[in-house]
Amino acid sequence: MTKTVEEKERVVVRFAGDSGDGMQLTGDRFTSATAVLGNDLATLPDFPAEIRAPAGTVHGVSAFQIQFASTDVTTPGDHADVLVAMNPAALKADLSKVDPGGIVIVNDDAFTQRNIEKAGFDGDPMTDGSLDGYQVFRVPMTSITVRAIEDLSLGKKEAERAKNMFALGLVSWMFGRPTETTLDWLARKFGDKGVIYDANAAAFKAGYNFGETTELFAHSYKISAAPAQPGIYRNIAGSTALSWGLIAAAERSGLRLFYASYPITPASELLHELSRHKNFGVTTLQAEDEIAAANVALGAAFSGQLAVTGTSGPGMDLKAETLGLAVIMELPLIVVDVQRGGPSTGLPTKTEQADLLMALFGRHGESPMPVIAPSSPADCFAAAIEAARIAVRYRTPVIVLSDTFLSNSSEPWKIPDVSDLPVIDPDFAVADGDGFQPYARNEWLARPWARPGTPGLVHRIGGLEREHLTGNISYEPENHEYMTHLRQAKVDGIADDVSPLEVDDPSGDADLLVLGWGSSLGTIRAAAERVRAGGSKVATAHLRHLNPFPANTGDVVRAYPKVLIPEMNLGQLAMLIRAKFLVDATSFAKMQGLPIFAEDLEREIRRVLDE
Repeated sequence: MTKTVEEKERVVVRFAGDSGDGMQLTGDRFTSATAVLGNDLATLPDFPAEIRAPAGTVHGVSAFQIQFASTDVTTPGDHADVLVAMNPAALKADLSKVDPGGIVIVNDDAFTQRNIEKAGFDGDPMTDGSLDGYQVFRVPMTSITVRAIEDLSLGKKEAERAKNMFALGLVSWMFGRPTETTLDWLARKFGDKGVIYDANAAAFKAGYNFGETTELFAHSYKISAAPAQPGIYRNIAGSTALSWGLIAAAERSGLRLFYASYPITPASELLHELSRHKNFGVTTLQAEDEIAAANVALGAAFSGQLAVTGTSGPGMDLKAETLGLAVIMELPLIVVDVQRGGPSTGLPTKTEQADLLMALFGRHGESPMPVIAPSSPADCFAAAIEAARIAVRYRTPVIVLSDTFLSNSSEPWKIPDVSDLPVIDPDFAVADGDGFQPYARNEWLARPWARPGTPGLVHRIGGLEREHLTGNISYEPENHEYMTHLRQAKVDGIADDVSPLEVDDPSGDADLLVLGWGSSLGTIRAAAERVRAGGSKVATAHLRHLNPFPANTGDVVRAYPKVLIPEMNLGQLAMLIRAKFLVDATSFAKMQGLPIFAEDLEREIRRVLDE
């Protein structure tokens, strides 16, 4: 039959199925093919919170969402235009995430009575009217996949596992994704396992050919490439970008990178990625617990390496004592917190921004630490370099607040020129013959970084209060107060060494400032564009440096009659802005384990403007 091609500006596709259905792999492969075509994109992997939820249940559904477009993309999309549901549980869990009138493609073979009941449906959703209002396509993915590879020496169960490749092939045809990208990846992945490669390639081609030849689908869709600055691009996830940023910082500082951590979701991917780069002199250590990981990393900092430890929320609790030690020892240490839903185990695979106050105040005594938050997956690269620059220059531990959404999501990233990356000078202490003073200060109030074993630089170090200049142990009240003020002044001074807070205010006289931090940047931009398109005036600003704030932050927030702060917590930044600058900021809080949707923020912006 003759099929038409419909041009679209943007599309949101969501793949959903059991944890064992390979939805993350399917989404990742579709994303790679989309990046090759030059579409702008943003992704949202959505993992089940339970490690081994019963198969076929809603709790075990794993999903992957991608928005891709011929224009700028800032979010993975509020609602899907297309849902690929591999079983009834996936349909049950994710149908509400599909726009009315959207396309729903189901694996018809999975809709048995037993699976329907296990998913929690009262009746068969294929026949009871549950899908009225959607464009439903029932495709027997499993059985077609088995037939496509029946000539290979695989059992039925093994053959059925390739059905995700069938789904990928079908959706690739639907949106004109290149087949070579997926087939080349399969060859690299399974080239030495002939029958596995043959099975997955056959299933992928079967899905593609099914879309092309069946009368079920009357047309496909075309999304043109998005405009982009000239350069070399690659699709990159936040965890990879952050890892590469740390490696780049080590290269630009001439230091060896040392990373120590204990496995914890979702921060473990940093350890996995960094362990692949021993060729850059990276040393990784999987410690026996979070406390050991922090202590070993601090020891590496003492020895003169670019030391990093990483974790997620509960691990930060355990590292707190060591971070206080790093503050009083005044050594450069980078601490990455990939935030997740809490408290306790909470929602271990879901995103949240609730560790801000812990990062600022979650230690005993006055122990100030700089805090930096990347705003997008690609920005994780630059944020890691900035954290290293501050840690080394100011001889201080620095916390990087990433989150699950940033870590797992991906977007196109323009690979920078190495010469454009900042040079980080460790400026190690050298003996000058005048007597070493380990707690003397330079222009940034940083003390010397003395590598152990260097002649003439022997000094005391530890957790007891030090005497100014000499570093001797001191219990003098005046000295303790002086050193406390000195450590605070050092961190406060960073405000003058970072870029000022930039404001996007096209009208120049907006009535409302939307102020955000971390991964809310894309949502804020999308919501602001929608509100402006309706004729309202709204300004936006986004904080990367959360301690200290940029020097002009007070001037920015006081310049607008209303300030709205969206966060995936109960209003932590809003509380800080209100306390520090006496501004009546309004908090917009959402804590559902998901990013804030642009439509929700748009609605809140309009509400605040209308008050």
